[in-house]
Amino acid sequence: MTASVPTHAQIQQDQGEQQDQRGRQDQHQHQHQEQRDRREAVNSRRWRPAVASALTLAALAGSTLLAAAPADAATVEMKALSIAASKHGDPYGWGATGPNRFDCSGLTYYAFKHAGRTLPRTAQAQYNSVRHISKSSLRPGDLVFFHYGSYVYHVGIYAGGGMIWHAPRPGSYVKKERIWTNSVWYGRP
Repeated sequence: MTASVPTHAQIQQDQGEQQDQRGRQDQHQHQHQEQRDRREAVNSRRWRPAVASALTLAALAGSTLLAAAPADAATVEMKALSIAASKHGDPYGWGATGPNRFDCSGLTYYAFKHAGRTLPRTAQAQYNSVRHISKSSLRPGDLVFFHYGSYVYHVGIYAGGGMIWHAPRPGSYVKKERIWTNSVWYGRP
C-alpha cells in the first residue's frame, strides 16, 4: 500500500485546525484565569470591613507614636490608607478615579480626597506636588512612586512592612502587595 501525499490545501486545513485548537486552549486558559481573578476579588471584598476596622485600630493605636508629626497629617494619611484598603478587590480601570474602579493614581487621588486632602490626578503630577522624603522617614500613609529614570509610572500608598495598597494593572484589582523594585521615590502629601 502506498501512502498518499497530502495536498497543499490539506496541509493548510490541518494547520488551520491546529491554530484553531491552540486558540481555543488559550481562550480556555484566559477564561479560567478571569474566573480565578473574579473569585479572588469577591473573596477579598468579604474582608473589607475587617481590614478597615483593623487599620482604624492601628491608626488610633499608632497615632500616639507619631507625636513628632502634626496630628492632622497623621490623621489624613491614616484615613487615606484605610480608605485605600477598603477598596480591596475593586477592579482596575484605566483613568478611573472610583468609587468602584481605579487606576493607580486614581486610587491615591480618591483616598486622599476622601481623607480631606486634594492631590493632582496623575502619578507624575502627584510626585511633583508632594514633599519628597527619604526611605528612613517613610511611614504608613505616605506615597510610593515607581519610576524609570526621571519618569514616574506608578504610585501606591505605603501600608508598612514594605507593602503598598495599589491598583496595579488592567485585569487586576486593588490589592496590598510588596514593593517589588528599588526604583522608587517617596512622598508625603
